[in-house]
Amino acid sequence: MKVKKKSVPRSPGPFNIWIYGKGLVRGYVLSLFLFLITALLITYTALNEGLIPIVNSIILILSVAYAAIYSAVNIGERGWLHGAIVGLLYILILLIFSKIFVSGFEFDKYVTYKIVISLFTGVIGGMIGINIK
Repeated sequence: MKVKKKSVPRSPGPFNIWIYGKGLVRGYVLSLFLFLITALLITYTALNEGLIPIVNSIILILSVAYAAIYSAVNIGERGWLHGAIVGLLYILILLIFSKIFVSGFEFDKYVTYKIVISLFTGVIGGMIGINIK
């Protein structure tokens, strides 16, 4: 007996907002989970707080890659483009929330680095996602 695969509602054209949204939500959930683990490790072990920027970048890369891979696998074509879109959406949403909720937020060279890292990670994640399928 075959089990029917749950279908994702598709919009006309190659850009599917539902798949982007599901990929982004999965990426943010992964980020939250990894940040909670990191917070527990820093709190209850002898890890130095100086590791936070490095861990932050690693979590960003893993989350964007996961979201881009998920989106590319489900869309099935032009993985680099869809991965780049997911990477940019991921970081832009974070920047919007940072601007709203962080009083001393500044757009500086480090934010620009994060945007570039998210873009390239999304492109690579999208390429990986196409080749997984």
